[in-house]
Amino acid sequence: QVQLQESGPGLVKPSQTLSLTCTVSGGSITTNYFSWSWIRQPPGKGPEWMGVIAYDGSTYYSPSLKSRIYISRDTSKNQFSLQLSSVTPEDTAVYYCARGDNIATIEYWGQGTQVTVSS
Repeated sequence: QVQLQESGPGLVKPSQTLSLTCTVSGGSITTNYFSWSWIRQPPGKGPEWMGVIAYDGSTYYSPSLKSRIYISRDTSKNQFSLQLSSVTPEDTAVYYCARGDNIATIEYWGQGTQVTVSS
């Protein structure tokens, strides 16, 4: 059974970089042909797909975030990570990692982690 666990600071100051890591167990992030996504849900709003890293390390990002987002991986630790730069209070949300390349086809979800952007 695939399990995903988000980790990282719950509070980030405006203009700084939000950094989260997803640790995957029960499956390899390099297995053909799975993809691994970051999704967030601001308070009172629906989920927003942020970006994805595929089994071969290729990435694709939401156009609305492309200038600020970076997704990477550490295959030796079976982890993938999110960096979102120049954050504002509008980036406050629950952040999820997941297996799949879009919200409709997600197969496994992490439990989510709250990140608040505030000074």
